[in-house]
Amino acid sequence: MLKALRFSGWPLLAGVLIALLIIQRYPQWVGLPSLDVNLQQAPQTTSVQQGPVSYADAVVIAAPAVVNLYTTKVINKTSHPLFEDPQFRRFFGDNSPKQKRMESSLGSGVIMSPEGYILTNNHVTTGADQIVVALKDGRETLARVIGSDPETDLAVLKIDLKNLPSITIGRSDNIRIGDVALAIGNPFGVGQTVTMGIISATGRNQLGLNNYEDFIQTDAAINPGNSGGALVDANGNLTGINTAIFSKSGGSQGIGFAIPIKLATEVMKSIIEHGQVIRGWLGIEVQPLTQELAESFGLSGRPGIVVAGIFRDGPAQKAGLQLGDVILSIDGEPAGDGRRSMNQVARIKPTDKVAIQVMRNGKEIKLTAEVGLRPPPAPVKEEE
Repeated sequence: MLKALRFSGWPLLAGVLIALLIIQRYPQWVGLPSLDVNLQQAPQTTSVQQGPVSYADAVVIAAPAVVNLYTTKVINKTSHPLFEDPQFRRFFGDNSPKQKRMESSLGSGVIMSPEGYILTNNHVTTGADQIVVALKDGRETLARVIGSDPETDLAVLKIDLKNLPSITIGRSDNIRIGDVALAIGNPFGVGQTVTMGIISATGRNQLGLNNYEDFIQTDAAINPGNSGGALVDANGNLTGINTAIFSKSGGSQGIGFAIPIKLATEVMKSIIEHGQVIRGWLGIEVQPLTQELAESFGLSGRPGIVVAGIFRDGPAQKAGLQLGDVILSIDGEPAGDGRRSMNQVARIKPTDKVAIQVMRNGKEIKLTAEVGLRPPPAPVKEEE
């Protein structure tokens, strides 16, 4: 009897096992939720984690080409605080004895070629009587200034050493918001430092930092001393020159700005070849076309910029442009933003002709101007 019962239980046990296997493989047959969704999501989770767990290789590639800059200049300083007293100067005049002392500042730079050309910020080198370049391998040498461009805050230096490392140039026009960014420089003079963040924004302008602005914004920590240093991608390719920070405390608050390497290399090549940056110039000052002005000109809904000033005998005056004209387009490009339009002109080769469409007294007029060479900005006088 027992043998009969034990034998008859095998088909039942086999049936239960088969049923469990079916429920596990095809749960929807018995009304349970399918596991297919979770199985399909797993590869997506894996793809999000494809980035490297370390950026050491990128640092090894880029860091040797990032240098520290020590600049010194001789400044005049009165030998005693008494000579600064207005009453004292009133009686004895401004013939107080002065003494000279050395003032040192810190910055960074990037070796762009084996020939020793270095890109840095203009504000790092301005007024320096001597510039010392310290390489990561321990070598130091004096640098000479090849040229500078205050309007983009860039300067080109040259050093003469053998076996110089140079950085690999990336493409700043291909970067995307969210890409990893590494900032390499010499913050606060503590030595070469690497910080990491992401690209927060691109094409930042109207910040009032430079005349020509097209900044990359990053939250990689940038501090005083990082100016002129490198902003590189996750592969160690140079994408920008670190330039400025937005800060209320003087330290990094997660908003830093770098000059795109595309713009920086264009400036560098022009300085090396011509000694200055060659820019097109029309000789006008413009202001935005406000809604009130647009309505008064009958231009509601149309882009434009207003001519607010004209340089005497400049290209615009010779072409017939007048104060109060509303520029609608330049070479077919709508002129909705004054800064962008002036940057467009700056990229045009001097002596080339440009078509300008304007609105004057309710009538559209087409003018042709020969682009001139933009004069260099007036030097800023330093206080003694």
